[in-house]
Amino acid sequence: MPQRIEPGPQQESVWDYPRPPRVEPVAKPITVIFNSVQIVATTAAMRVLETSHPPVYYIPPQDIQPGVLVPVAGSSWCEWKGRAIYFDVVVGDQRAERAAWSYPDPVAAFAVIGGYVAFYAGPMDRVTVGGEQVVPQPGGFYGGWITQDIVGPFKGGPGTAGW
Repeated sequence: MPQRIEPGPQQESVWDYPRPPRVEPVAKPITVIFNSVQIVATTAAMRVLETSHPPVYYIPPQDIQPGVLVPVAGSSWCEWKGRAIYFDVVVGDQRAERAAWSYPDPVAAFAVIGGYVAFYAGPMDRVTVGGEQVVPQPGGFYGGWITQDIVGPFKGGPGTAGW
C-alpha cells in the first residue's frame, strides 16, 4: 500500500473513504463542457466515495442536455453497484467514445444513483465542481474527479492495481 498523504484543512483523504463505498449528495454546482457546449449543469449530483479513489460524480439525467448521450454496446460489472452501461458523448461533429456510464438497475445500496450518469473528465473540454476544474483520475478505467479538497495517492495509475 502506498504512503497516505495527510489531508490539510478543508481536505479529505481518499484513504479515509469506506469500503464498501458510500454514496452521498453533492451540494456544489457541477458543470461538464464538451465541444464548447455545456452539456451538464446540476446542483443535484451524487458522489460515490471508495477507498483509494477520487469521488465519482453521478448526474441526474434531467440535468444533462438531451441527445448528447448515445448508448453503445457492452457493459461492465462493479462488485458494489452492479451492471454498468456506457454511452458515447456526441455534440455536433465531436464524439467521445464510451465517455459516460450509468447503472440503470443498481443493487439496493446504490439505488439512489439508478439512471444517473457519470462522465470521464479526460475526454471533456472542462469539468467543474464548485467552479474548480477537476483533474481526471489516473489511468483509463476509473472515472474519479480530483479536486483540491481531496488528497491521495489515487488508485488508477501504473503499479496501483493491487491496492
